[in-house]
Amino acid sequence: MSSLDTTSIVACRALHKTYHGLEVAVLNGIDLSVGVGEQVAIVGTSGSGKSTLLHLLGGLDAPTSGEVAICDQNLVTLSESKKGLLRNQSLGFVYQFHHLLPEFTALENVAMPLLIRRMPREQALRLAAETLNKVGLQHRLQHMPGELSGGERQRAAVARALVTQPQCILADEPTGNLDRHTAHAVFDLLLEMNQSHNLSLVVVTHDLELAQKMQRQYKLVDGRLQSL
Repeated sequence: MSSLDTTSIVACRALHKTYHGLEVAVLNGIDLSVGVGEQVAIVGTSGSGKSTLLHLLGGLDAPTSGEVAICDQNLVTLSESKKGLLRNQSLGFVYQFHHLLPEFTALENVAMPLLIRRMPREQALRLAAETLNKVGLQHRLQHMPGELSGGERQRAAVARALVTQPQCILADEPTGNLDRHTAHAVFDLLLEMNQSHNLSLVVVTHDLELAQKMQRQYKLVDGRLQSL
């Protein structure tokens, strides 16, 4: 990619990340472009930099050098507040651990990104209920996270990522804490949401079998992406 691709939902060019002090080069010139509705899987060994790459693509961390764009906006040119707004509007995040707040119901947890936007509470809760219904949790709205199974908690986390109607979901080992059967169910849910909402989907996973369900697969080796 000779220049930063601004036709993609998420793109990066010549991306480098070095952790100073340790002087460890984690990423060594990554070029990646993810278009509307595309599915991209990134695999690699533990410590290869998969999560670092995802954090950079999501604007959660800054590269040592190189560029990242989200929805045509180069993150280098944005203030922290504008980056935060862009993330809230355009991206949904799903992690290995659900990060649901234990003192709130599933409904309230899913509504949280909308409440952060200062959406009226009644409207936020209505949209959260609709989204939980889409992921098959309509019967769990008033349950606390501790009352949900591992798979249900991760489905609620997917609903929380979807509720803002993002253009792209970035998922970091979303099935890594689940048993095999539940992992496949959650992964299939992500693919279903990708197809039904035309969402771009970037998934970091150590699981090659799950990665092979995606349209494009890459392996991160020595800080560079290799097509599989």
